[in-house]
Amino acid sequence: MEEQFYFNPDIFLRTELAVARISEIQEETTLHAEFKPYFDTVAGFLLDCYDAFLCVSKPQSGSDEALCEMNRALYADILPEHYAESFANPDYAAKCLGEELGPVLSAVYAELRSAIGYAFEEKQEALVGLMELFLMVYGLFSEEELPKKASVKDAVYYYMLDYMELLYGGRTEETMLSDGDALANRILESADLSEPAYLYRYGEYITENEIKTVRYLSGLPEEKILAMAKTYVDGFVRGYQTMRIDITKKKTVNIRYTLGFERVVRCAIRLFEEHGLKPIVFRYALCRLNRRLTNRVGYVATPANKQYEYDHRMDEAVFLNKAICERKLEVLKKVYEVHKAEARAYGGPAVMETFGETPFVPKSAKYALKLSEEQNKLSVETASRASEIANQYMPRDDYSFTIIAYPIPEIGENFSEIFDEIIKVNTLDNDVYTRVQQSIIDCLDQAEHVLVKGAGENKTDMKVMLHRIDRVKETNFENCVADVNIPVGEVFTSPVLTGTEGVLHVSSVYLNDLKYENLSIRFENGCMADYSCDNFEDPEEGKRFIEENLMFHHRTLPIGEFAIGTNTVAYEMARRLDILKLLPILIVEKMGPHFAVGDTCYSYSEEAKLFNPDGKEIVAKENECSVKRHSEDPEEKKQAYFNCHTDITIPYEELAGIWAVKADGGRTAIIENGRFVLPGTELLNKPLEG
Repeated sequence: MEEQFYFNPDIFLRTELAVARISEIQEETTLHAEFKPYFDTVAGFLLDCYDAFLCVSKPQSGSDEALCEMNRALYADILPEHYAESFANPDYAAKCLGEELGPVLSAVYAELRSAIGYAFEEKQEALVGLMELFLMVYGLFSEEELPKKASVKDAVYYYMLDYMELLYGGRTEETMLSDGDALANRILESADLSEPAYLYRYGEYITENEIKTVRYLSGLPEEKILAMAKTYVDGFVRGYQTMRIDITKKKTVNIRYTLGFERVVRCAIRLFEEHGLKPIVFRYALCRLNRRLTNRVGYVATPANKQYEYDHRMDEAVFLNKAICERKLEVLKKVYEVHKAEARAYGGPAVMETFGETPFVPKSAKYALKLSEEQNKLSVETASRASEIANQYMPRDDYSFTIIAYPIPEIGENFSEIFDEIIKVNTLDNDVYTRVQQSIIDCLDQAEHVLVKGAGENKTDMKVMLHRIDRVKETNFENCVADVNIPVGEVFTSPVLTGTEGVLHVSSVYLNDLKYENLSIRFENGCMADYSCDNFEDPEEGKRFIEENLMFHHRTLPIGEFAIGTNTVAYEMARRLDILKLLPILIVEKMGPHFAVGDTCYSYSEEAKLFNPDGKEIVAKENECSVKRHSEDPEEKKQAYFNCHTDITIPYEELAGIWAVKADGGRTAIIENGRFVLPGTELLNKPLEG
């Protein structure tokens, strides 16, 4: 076991000095008056984080009551009821500290709040680094004249540059290495999971969702927990079987989950170990160097305040430039080279999502930081180059994944009923759906293109072009059952972009935890040509919302996937229990036709041979964008991938029909007026009629 940072003499001394200096700040009176409340608040917060570090780093951690009180105190400032007057709120910071310095100081505070995670994970070097950053910024305000905004930004920039290997390199390491001594592994291995007290050992904000989930799962019989874990693990293993990859060459699996589900995860770890796979478990990224908008990849809890997360989604605007991006790529390459054996042995992510939180509609903060046009370009290019580096050491066609989802108590009083219904949906008969979906595929493989039209107020009118195939031995559509994507229920393809056109419209949809009202996208030759939503009074603000959170700063995105969802059981359940708007895209995409914007489902793995259960090879795995990966022109090669993929589903009730259209114009209806009409698909209508 490596020596903990707490026992490193150099870091210990730096910590002692930083804590002593921060402890003096609240007593000092020489600071400019308008900035003293900010520095007093942040100093107090960092001292609380240090107390948390001391508490958890002792051989005997603090009492459950103390950890609970600590949890409330550490997050109090950003909770919705306090956020309006928090320096973490960029608009409040601008009001109190000035429009020039306020938003930047708010971003500094948001970065310093990473100290909570570092304290609970006993990452003392990262913790003291934040303290020293705070003192550096504080020193700028100790002068007679106020500092320029550029000086504050420089302090953050040099901090990020100096700590690149620890923060960015360390994050890369923890995403590919199994560490039994990591915080989550210790909890999963040894905590008493029958009572929720262990949750406070993570350092994440703990809500009734996590507490009630623990209590609910602790009341379930062991055989039910085992069945849930087995569905999850079996889906992962089936992904390897479908892709014809030898799972015995893999040594690790990345387990991602929501706090409260530890009993299921502990059981799943045992099952994974039977396949020779050790768990990689890590918290979602804390440092802004490692984050992308509001995405949280790793183990998570219910966010303390989603508006806070949204307001700080682009705080890297403080420090992002070419030097930072080049340094990130340099560190990434170095880490992968050091751990290339572990990278090749990486088995992929096994993701356990949750849903049911109160829908979040973000408000636009006037002073929230935004990336400049140049920074947007750098961000996109760096993400693309980072993906290329990762794929060199950890080829995507050499590992699999799986995703499953369960509700959390916030979904409503009938939580237990919904939970049981989701278990049923997640364990539907694969063989039945394989046969039904083959009927749809056989029809689609005779077509030149597909027409999709909305009903009533839904303005969808899409023409989707399909690849030419040898119909005897090839197919355009994958017959997708419950392997990598649970539950069962879709057939999907990567369309030909040229000639794919029309309007995709959805009255209301949640994408990446954000709600879109009247989302409308017009496509020309398979790429986004225009787009709008009704989230804001100003249409231009709606366009920016889409560009930031759906397009991830790309100028356009292609259609990477067209699919027809067949899981009418899930749809009927959602309608009956009135949770349609609360379901995750993982389930919603199985409940109607959907289009994904971004990369295809086969990005970076186009050369892998894939076959449907009927023996036909799936050949529609790329499009006019992804084929550019073969280009000898470096600039054109960069245009192959977009490193995003977002599904947008049209509900059955908003659907007039889907028709497979042959080259001679002959049409065959698959769905009309929200019902399956193709012979061989009749049983899919039974849930809709019942």
